[in-house]
Amino acid sequence: MSPRALTPLSPAATPPSQIRNFCIIAHIDHGKSTLADRMLQITGVVSDRDMRAQYLDRMDIERERGITIKSQAVRMPWQDDTETFALNMIDTPGHVDFTYEVSRSLAACEGAILLVDAAQGIEAQTLANLYLALENDLHIIPVLNKIDLPAADPDKFAKELADLIGGRPEDVLRVSGKTGVGVEELLDRIVRDIPAPTGDADAPARAMIFDSVYDSYRGVVTYVRMIDGSLSPRERIQMMSTRANHELLEIGVSSPEPIPSDGLGVGEVGYLITGVKDVRQSKVGDTVTTSRGGATKALPGYTDPKPMVYSGLYPIDGSDYSELREALDKLKLSDASLVYEPETSVALGFGFRCGFLGLLHLEIITERLTREFDLDLITTAPSVIYEVTTDTGEKVTVTNPSEYPDGRVASVAEPMVKAAILLPKDYVGTVMELCQSRRGSLLGMEYFSEERVELRYNMPLGEIVFDFFDQLKSKTQGYASLDYEPSGQQDADLVKVDVLLQGDKVDAFSAIVHRDKAYAYGTLMAERLRKLIPRQNFEVPIQAAIGARIIARETIRALRKDVLAKCYGGDISRKRKLLEKQKEGKKRMKMVGRVEVPQEAFIAALSGEVDSKEKK
Repeated sequence: MSPRALTPLSPAATPPSQIRNFCIIAHIDHGKSTLADRMLQITGVVSDRDMRAQYLDRMDIERERGITIKSQAVRMPWQDDTETFALNMIDTPGHVDFTYEVSRSLAACEGAILLVDAAQGIEAQTLANLYLALENDLHIIPVLNKIDLPAADPDKFAKELADLIGGRPEDVLRVSGKTGVGVEELLDRIVRDIPAPTGDADAPARAMIFDSVYDSYRGVVTYVRMIDGSLSPRERIQMMSTRANHELLEIGVSSPEPIPSDGLGVGEVGYLITGVKDVRQSKVGDTVTTSRGGATKALPGYTDPKPMVYSGLYPIDGSDYSELREALDKLKLSDASLVYEPETSVALGFGFRCGFLGLLHLEIITERLTREFDLDLITTAPSVIYEVTTDTGEKVTVTNPSEYPDGRVASVAEPMVKAAILLPKDYVGTVMELCQSRRGSLLGMEYFSEERVELRYNMPLGEIVFDFFDQLKSKTQGYASLDYEPSGQQDADLVKVDVLLQGDKVDAFSAIVHRDKAYAYGTLMAERLRKLIPRQNFEVPIQAAIGARIIARETIRALRKDVLAKCYGGDISRKRKLLEKQKEGKKRMKMVGRVEVPQEAFIAALSGEVDSKEKK
């Protein structure tokens, strides 16, 4: 604890001139949470005895994976030569899937610490978050972290960072979140450089929600930044997007544990508790005002986060369906961006079609369902939203290949994204080859230094969600980083490939793919299933088809019983008669027999585990 750390100021007594609101933005794994830990320790809001690594990351998954999933706000005191300041820090997620949450956090601040790993340099998400911060007109403080690492090259990356934001390399602060070197100088710089919040204290109250979490005892805890006016306990408030009215049971600040106060004024960052049990009524980006004499104009920038990727979640044991529904309802309380609706599959039974912000979001939700609710799940291959126009002019939104219309299709529009890939110059050729194989078109190329290049591509989202990131990492030995943002829709020559087992469609294996890749997908799935489905007593054809046209076929050979074992010697006609009799029996069995696809085969075929086993 620094001698300049003080007891937190009483929230109601803090004038806006003594408040500094800032957030930490960086690429995933560049040390945001570790730097936040040191700030908490140096300012004394967390004692050395209570300190633990990643203090603000409350979820087990966040701590294990070393990533931030939820934004966290914390209030810290800091004293310069004459005054004591209240620093409101928001620790933001670094992953592309949670960009909406980052953008709302930035809107609640006046300044941002742009954190860059001194061993890795600028990466794609660093740039994406920097551009978001510049759009919000924030004051940027450039900081190099992890200067204590043997591989760190602070001089090289300070120059790169200064060139990027326009400044001198000596203005880039050098800190170590692990050892605490340079953190006090950073706190002084925050007080000196970041402007104080502005707002009209006499205007009707307006506060922006930048996060909300569910507490099983107290209901929804809503984190807000006051823009105008003030809020007090026991006041009635209104959420402007949903028009829902609630009574303020408690209001206060996080330091980092909740501390109730007499109210929040202009520029303050704090929390509200209304006893509401549904997070959907406290949407991120919404404006809070008072019910009586409240504001008429909401704060700008509120949009509902839209799902980018859809996937089906099915319980392995069909009797767990009701438990899965309850589990999703509970998760929805702490994650308002999760979207789901019931669906049924011929092969997998009852389940839910879920919308996610991206593949990491899908992975986190699936892992939480498995851990927190002890459910065994199958996840179908991720797919994106397609707009299909039929010959009759009817428009159909397709989130699942089974919804694809059977009639004649006039056009199919697929979602596109602008992808930014940052990589060492040695890998430019291989990455361009990868992007072109995924139907990407080059938008531009920029050198940030002699070693590092940014490639910008316009690509179909459907090509990115499957295994693009894994391929990118393996082709660049882990050095490339990816960031993407939606860029509208584009018509494409897409078809639906069905997989048929003995003439029956298996909807779980259907996919919407580009016509050029349909044959490859069909042969791949047919071959996978031939290896995975156990042999039956009759021959089973596996076919891949576009509409009525078969494009690939594999056959699972029948199990044969040696009916000639009892024929030792004798005439050939006698043996043939027995074989014909067996053939007739198999034909009859094929008419009544059903092909049982084991659950492991579904999981392996959808995740591609067969291929990885073969490579080993």
